[in-house]
Amino acid sequence: MRFKEISGKEIVNINEGARLGILGQTDLEINEKTGQIEAFIIPTYKWFGLKKEGDMTKIRWDAIKKIGEDMIMVEMDKF
Repeated sequence: MRFKEISGKEIVNINEGARLGILGQTDLEINEKTGQIEAFIIPTYKWFGLKKEGDMTKIRWDAIKKIGEDMIMVEMDKF
């Protein structure tokens, strides 16, 4: 799967029913040897879309349960 195929999808935590962000507004943690994505790093935003410095959510690749047409569903504990 290529990044452009999953870019723009909403990321939702199925445990909390919470929207975590949109892929494309995230950073990626990539394994330098294999080139595979290991995690999504989503900045935490506060009011009006302004980024809170230093706060972020890291979603490991193995937490992804389903990549659908419109969203990526992840299963992770409350952060």
